[in-house]
Amino acid sequence: MENNSDFIENYPAYSPEKNEEYMSDRMLEHFRQKLVAWKNQLIEEASSTISHLQKDSSTPADPNDRASMEEDFALELRTRDRERKLISKIDKSLRDIENGEYGYCKMSGEEIGLARMEARPTATLTVAMKRKQELREKQGVA
Repeated sequence: MENNSDFIENYPAYSPEKNEEYMSDRMLEHFRQKLVAWKNQLIEEASSTISHLQKDSSTPADPNDRASMEEDFALELRTRDRERKLISKIDKSLRDIENGEYGYCKMSGEEIGLARMEARPTATLTVAMKRKQELREKQGVA
């Protein structure tokens, strides 16, 4: 099974044309395709997990084997729960593409930047605003 972050890291990066406007139609289409491909991969992996859990659900007689199997299942389910939340973020990013808000910081309105969007296509904050947010959370001032 492929690691999801590997998928994003290996997805072809966008090459802007000289003097291309930030979040041009061509750039937005690149990110839309990237997000859709990522979402499809996550859905495929979730389906694979469901069939694996159904197929391997017989309870082993040995208590150690049973405990090990239950721990493996719990880990898979936690991973899929994180991926479910990621799919929700991907859907939000796809809506942002449709409404013209994709690639712009939700706090400052500034461009998030192509490099950050390539690295984290669901980003909604610039690096500076994300640091501010994390600092506030750390200080308990959410």
